[in-house]
Amino acid sequence: MEIGLILVAIGIAAAGYFIGDGLKNFNNPNAKGMLEKLEESDDHELIKESEVHYFMGISKDDAKSLIKEHSDVPHLLLNGKIYYPKAKLRKWLLKIGDE
Repeated sequence: MEIGLILVAIGIAAAGYFIGDGLKNFNNPNAKGMLEKLEESDDHELIKESEVHYFMGISKDDAKSLIKEHSDVPHLLLNGKIYYPKAKLRKWLLKIGDE
């Protein structure tokens, strides 16, 4: 019985949040949604060279060989360390996936 009441309370709280968020944008139908805002925040995020394989979803060795084979991988060199801009890397991966 107690768990049921807790779940109802969580449901009411979530509904209130989403209704309130919708009312904020009632006069602006072109406003970005919650998912679009999350995707937008990735635009300027950098990925360390040691973590790029997680983003690509492949092993470290495969990521290293892919980067060696393709010299046009978008990257930045800051203080002697290589970083990959997340949005540009995503676009690049989609481009080479279409080839």
